[in-house]
Amino acid sequence: MDQLEVLRRAVASGQVTRRDVLKRAATLGLTAPVIASLLAACGGGGQATPTAAPAAQTPAGQASPTQGAATATPQAQATQPVPSQRGGGGTLRLLWWQAPTIINPHLAQGTKDFDASNIVLEALAYFDAEDKLVPRLAEEIPSVEKGTLDPEGRWVIWKLRKNVKWHDGQPFTAKDVKFTWEYVTDEKTTATTIASYRAIESIEIIDDHTVKVTFKQPNPAWFEPFVGDFGLILPEHILREYKGEKARNAPFNLKPIGTGPYKVVDFRPGDVVVYEINQDYWQEGKPYFDRVEMKGGGDATSAARAVLQTGEADWAWNLQVEAQVLLQLEKAGQGKLVIGPGANTERIMVNFADPHTEKDGARAEPDVPHPFLTNKNIRQAIALAIRRDVIAEQLYGPAGQATANNLNAPARFKHPDLKWEFDLEKAAQLLDEAGAKDTNGDGVREYNGKPLYLLYQTSINSIRQRTQEIIKAELEKIGFQVELKSIDASVFFSSDPGNPDTYGHFYADLEMYTNGPTNPFPLNWARRYHSREVARKANNWSGVNITRYQNPEMDKVLDQLATELDPEKQTQLFRQVNWITVTDVVEIPLVHRNEVSAAAKNLTGYQTSTWASDVWNIADWRRA
Repeated sequence: MDQLEVLRRAVASGQVTRRDVLKRAATLGLTAPVIASLLAACGGGGQATPTAAPAAQTPAGQASPTQGAATATPQAQATQPVPSQRGGGGTLRLLWWQAPTIINPHLAQGTKDFDASNIVLEALAYFDAEDKLVPRLAEEIPSVEKGTLDPEGRWVIWKLRKNVKWHDGQPFTAKDVKFTWEYVTDEKTTATTIASYRAIESIEIIDDHTVKVTFKQPNPAWFEPFVGDFGLILPEHILREYKGEKARNAPFNLKPIGTGPYKVVDFRPGDVVVYEINQDYWQEGKPYFDRVEMKGGGDATSAARAVLQTGEADWAWNLQVEAQVLLQLEKAGQGKLVIGPGANTERIMVNFADPHTEKDGARAEPDVPHPFLTNKNIRQAIALAIRRDVIAEQLYGPAGQATANNLNAPARFKHPDLKWEFDLEKAAQLLDEAGAKDTNGDGVREYNGKPLYLLYQTSINSIRQRTQEIIKAELEKIGFQVELKSIDASVFFSSDPGNPDTYGHFYADLEMYTNGPTNPFPLNWARRYHSREVARKANNWSGVNITRYQNPEMDKVLDQLATELDPEKQTQLFRQVNWITVTDVVEIPLVHRNEVSAAAKNLTGYQTSTWASDVWNIADWRRA
């Protein structure tokens, strides 16, 4: 199924707006008649026509975060389904085939943990389906016009909602916002979200419901702290004694107290989270469901079947399933596929540290270089031996397309000159030039006396195992020995510092999974390449730079991005990030994935967003 057909399906299912159609049509190079037919199919219903961001929304000279993002207007918000009364909806059954293992987002390392947290905790604001910044615990989005945003991005004032209570009845106040910053930035907490808060110099509590955030320098990503998945606010009165070294021992991590629409009543890590309605939720008439069950484990195909074919569940997340299987299951008529543009890329990470040599009780420590993957020719040979088109077309179908960029969204940050190729002859030549030869005739090359042995790991998933097999076969043709390792997703994406099989430990030569930015100014994602963010034993492997890549040129680009207010320069810098990561083979992009979930036919109110958790607006969900 080609990308035009993917777009047609999205239009037919009501999952895209007219604005989305125009953006994606431009990317696909569609003709005017085709665009007109798609717009006609969108009709005038569904979501309101988006408005452009007022210039006052962002610092002077800076584009809005998405080159058109705006704060929500009353018209846009009015399209959200508003239950007439709270509760009465019974149980909402969610299937996350990667099971949550912790419900503290600032200690989480996997999307499933952020998702489980979003049901009980809330951020000050979120980016919605139309890339607009919309308030949640904040009363409004800051702006220059209102005097709550510095034109140069040096400070921002957040006005908070009044009459919001934590689940235990305590009031939500400015102290909680300031505490969240203090908790995350305490190095001994080893928070996984610390990079998003380092830019803050200080937070001043103006009154109980107003905070002023001052940055160390002009900050184009002033909205990054306290927004979206990385911005969920923590209760100061619950966690004040668990900041720093005690953070991972807090009972809160397994049974959090939040401000959200649901409360945790039972959590079995690696299995299920059960929530019950928050009868004191601050949004009148919400939520609709009395109970939510987030079941984890199993596999993506079984999750898809439970929604699309048997009707046993209401929502299935992240359906990384062969295209033909999904389309066949959808024919059963119990549910429908929800396909939208995604920000994530399935990629292979290259380990620049040695995962097979132990130092001070840990492996893959950044000061122990990899015996051969530090050679650029060898890394380039690996990239040339990957058939990305076969992986994308045969395994992903409408769910993704082969890509040469690590950063694929927003689209303007893709580097136009990056191309991928499959060429085993060129790959073999690069290995020859590196001095990697098969000296004993066993079919495996050696480099400085060490065989080119690769331990290649990923999580258990049928598409990923088939991808591994395709890549292994080609690599072995050019002289690598490849061992495949598949790890249960609840383990692989765990935040447990004592588990050697997590992706953060990266005790392998290559590993594969999907990631992408969580907001339209993807600095928080790009920091994964900064030498300051290297994962290691000393920070409980919480650093986002899991490849242990260290390059002063990359650090310089990222440091400039942290203060650059000119949108044209921002675009060039993000493209440079892409260029360095691909040409220096830090990570090998495979497939730019669309967001694919499944919903019960009678489920309404969900609003998928490129930049937010599937359940970011779960208070609006209901049955038709």
